[in-house]
Amino acid sequence: MTDCLFCKIINGDISVNKIYEDEDILAFHDINPQAPHHFLVIPKIHISTLNNTDNAQLLGKLTLTASSIAKELGFADEGYRVVMNCNEQGGQAVYHVHLHCLGGRALTWPPG
Repeated sequence: MTDCLFCKIINGDISVNKIYEDEDILAFHDINPQAPHHFLVIPKIHISTLNNTDNAQLLGKLTLTASSIAKELGFADEGYRVVMNCNEQGGQAVYHVHLHCLGGRALTWPPG
């Protein structure tokens, strides 16, 4: 998809502070962090929303990668939040499936 921000990042048209990359996924620091640690994990294939996939293996890999990165960055034991927004009322701003991982401080509910 040519106008998707995350597809442009995957294609190398936009640079990001990468944390992890393999053949299926990319993880990078959020440009507008909402916590001391805030990164995104995205699939390299374009999937608009969580409603548009049944790929449990890929979704599981996104989650396990977030957990692994939280451990590597040293905040997993203290705790972290994993969030995936879906559509407008769910707070999705970029229509390419992505997972937010936030940590490094006590997180409240509701977020904000």
